[in-house]
Amino acid sequence: MNTRISLRGRKQESGVMLLEALIGILIFSLGILAMVGMQSVAVQLSTDARDRAEANNLASQLVGEMWISNRADLVTNFEYDGSGTAPGGLVNWISLVEERLPDAATYPPVVSIAPSALGASVGTETMITLRWKNPTDDTVHQFVLTAYIN
Repeated sequence: MNTRISLRGRKQESGVMLLEALIGILIFSLGILAMVGMQSVAVQLSTDARDRAEANNLASQLVGEMWISNRADLVTNFEYDGSGTAPGGLVNWISLVEERLPDAATYPPVVSIAPSALGASVGTETMITLRWKNPTDDTVHQFVLTAYIN
């Protein structure tokens, strides 16, 4: 009698192992998909951080060039509203911006130079705006650096 009961119990459990294996594969697959999604987001954020660091370096480089140039000619040599012909002091820098930031040629940099609202002792307020757009992103990113040059 005990033999029949154990055989019936086994027959009723047939396929349970297959079901457990399929559920395990499903859980594993969902975990792998989640990891791939996280990797995609990490690559996107890493690219964004690299571009922001590059924009910071380019803007700082221009401020350095302004510091060593003739400060009486800052407006003539560096002010640019993003349209028309760039002043002589910006030509090489703008080509460097277009080379290092994605799609920066579509969104030219803007350099504005004006007397500081804080007073003449602070110096000339210089605002550098860089914009770019990654090919995988619809957002136009922007970096603005404000420096006071006296």
